[in-house]
Amino acid sequence: MEDNDSYLDDFFNEDNSTGDLSYVVVNETVMLCEKTEVIQFGATFIPTFYYMNFLLSLLGNSLVLCIIYKYEKLSTVTNIFLLNLVVSDLLFACTLPFWAVYHRSEWIFGPFLCKLVGSLYSIGFSSSILFLTLMTFDRYLAVVHAITAARSRRRMYAFCTSFVVWFLSFLSSLKDIVLYNVRENKLSGWVCEESGYVYKTIRTWQLMGYYQQFGLFFLLPLMMVFYCYARITIRIVSTRIQEKCRAVKLIFVIIFTFFICWTPYNVVILLKALRLSSGDRSCADDLEYAEYVTRNIAYLYCCISPVFYTFVGKKFQSHFLKLLAKHIPCLKITILSSQSSRTTSFRSPNTEYY
Repeated sequence: MEDNDSYLDDFFNEDNSTGDLSYVVVNETVMLCEKTEVIQFGATFIPTFYYMNFLLSLLGNSLVLCIIYKYEKLSTVTNIFLLNLVVSDLLFACTLPFWAVYHRSEWIFGPFLCKLVGSLYSIGFSSSILFLTLMTFDRYLAVVHAITAARSRRRMYAFCTSFVVWFLSFLSSLKDIVLYNVRENKLSGWVCEESGYVYKTIRTWQLMGYYQQFGLFFLLPLMMVFYCYARITIRIVSTRIQEKCRAVKLIFVIIFTFFICWTPYNVVILLKALRLSSGDRSCADDLEYAEYVTRNIAYLYCCISPVFYTFVGKKFQSHFLKLLAKHIPCLKITILSSQSSRTTSFRSPNTEYY
């Protein structure tokens, strides 16, 4: 996890002076920025925010899983991608309680869980954004190239592309598997962070992670989302779909939400990468505060994205109402009457998920 990246904005202490700072000695002495004020800032609200994200993700994604299991199964490419997205978000969300406890006090779970939780966090975070991008591209194929895609959009295609996403996500987590370790800090107690290597090694891995995050997990997905939904919008507007205005509005909401949630965090990541590339080894706190805030906005999007992408579609809305009707009998009459009136209206198969 990069919450304690600030410890690694460090520099060589050539004269071995001590002061109030702690040291990691591996061939060379590396002086670590303690960032006490930043840590205290995070400890005031991050644990609560993490617990909230965890509960929202657990509730929302469990509901999506229940609907897929009861009504959908894995009969379509979209459902396979959606299932993988749910798994990746649950994987990511399950690491949040560990980080919440860590921010509240110190790392109490040992070195093995430090590496495991750090790598699972990275895998879940990376795969979530890649599956969102893949689902957008699949919608583009289904709407814009419907005839051609009908021959290629098979279950094998969904399983193979899902495997590629998981493999790329695992590769992106190698940095955390290699570098994450537990060490004792005089001011903060036991910390789980990138440590145990010389400054040059850590700096190289950090830079690779920053540029990987900005390029592979933000810039490329953002361009694909804009392009795919622009083409989908043009396609919908040019057809005779009665509910084209609603579809276009939903597309706008999806793009706007994606952009607002992801852009601030990735701009901060890019600024940190540029600062590190310039050789700046100062202990400035400005980007650390910004990263705390913007990262949690991105986390919230990851946790609620399966619910967001699922319930904009009429079919999943209908399944959700059926599920409610089973447990709340008084709603059954209202739901049945609304469904019967809806069957008389025209609906294009390509707008099923809008």
